[in-house]
Amino acid sequence: MDWGGATGWWVAAGVLVAAELAIGTFNLLMLALGMVAGALAAHAGLALPGQLVLAALVGGGAVVAWRLKRGRDPKAEPAASNRDVNMDIGSRVHVDCWNPDGSARVHYRGTQWDVRYQGAGQPAAGDYTVRALDGNCLLLDR
Repeated sequence: MDWGGATGWWVAAGVLVAAELAIGTFNLLMLALGMVAGALAAHAGLALPGQLVLAALVGGGAVVAWRLKRGRDPKAEPAASNRDVNMDIGSRVHVDCWNPDGSARVHYRGTQWDVRYQGAGQPAAGDYTVRALDGNCLLLDR
């Protein structure tokens, strides 16, 4: 079996993709792009030093570009207060009476829930909005 110069690059790219699937870090895919660039350079007949430089520039550049892009993205809300994670965030509940410590029990989604008041001032009976969850305790605010 004749292993040309590009075969090693393709094998390395495949190993990096497999490692990314096992580990889950996106940076390995960016480095695999560098390996693909090295393979394409080998197919084009570029000498080994040129292949190495091209692979390093493409792979390293892709990692840097991905890091810069991720740095500009807004940070996700914590899971406890993210409506995409918890369907209860933003729901309305009615509190009949509050305990002196700012806690209460409410009927919500067919069962009794512990709730705590997270707003300013003293809570009063009425309707509240679920702002976050702390375990199985709903954190409420007006």
